[in-house]
Amino acid sequence: MLCVVTANVNGVRAALRRDGLAWLAAVEADVLCLQEVRASEEQLQSVLAEGGLGGYHVAHAASTAAGRAGVAVLTRASHSAQLGLGEFSDQGRWAEVELQTEHGPLTVVSAYVHTGEAETERQLEKYRFLDAMSQRMAELSARAEAGGGEAIITGDLNVAHREADLKNWKGNRKKSGFLLPERAYLDRWLASGWTDLGRHHAGDGPGPYTWWSWRGKAFDLDSGWRIDYVLTTRGLTARSVKAEVGRAATYAQRWSDHAPVTAWFS
Repeated sequence: MLCVVTANVNGVRAALRRDGLAWLAAVEADVLCLQEVRASEEQLQSVLAEGGLGGYHVAHAASTAAGRAGVAVLTRASHSAQLGLGEFSDQGRWAEVELQTEHGPLTVVSAYVHTGEAETERQLEKYRFLDAMSQRMAELSARAEAGGGEAIITGDLNVAHREADLKNWKGNRKKSGFLLPERAYLDRWLASGWTDLGRHHAGDGPGPYTWWSWRGKAFDLDSGWRIDYVLTTRGLTARSVKAEVGRAATYAQRWSDHAPVTAWFS
């Protein structure tokens, strides 16, 4: 059984203080994909060791802007890594590793997409990153279809795909994260052979959500967004057993504003 976890840790040092790394270590995953690491290489290695994750092989794409973004892929087995994506190579938004498995090569990506802001340059930048993702995903999908190895794209994509993926969808139709052009990227990815495992296993919804604001009663009322994904190529989808959102039992037990998503494969 292959276990893959994706989690926006909202700052890996803060996650350590809030016992988030203890949660991740307890899962004993084969692969951990982290977003918003917000740490230097030295800081990340120190925190992972203190948090019980020091035995993993780590591919870490840090942002040149200190305290922002940063993604990592942690694997039990050794891997080769590719960090960065196109013009965003220094922004800490893409870490890609390749593993050798009994089923052949497996590519795993931890991605962190820009938050965006409707009708601003920030939104255009978000679309450029989604374009770069689309190009790389097409390459990975073509490789999988040719029998060259499957792929998993994980991470905080900052897009809710459908109305079932956020509680207040009517009030967010003109806001970044639920704009029609953003959602169309997911339409195209799924139409080209990728599977959204969260929706695949959870059914039609609504939810389960993966992000809630720290403010007000959003978490208590489950007024959230499903913006953290595990996307798989066809062959890997066929081996998918289940996918679950690790929502904290109470507000006090939260260690990030996101909940991790765990997927298991035969």
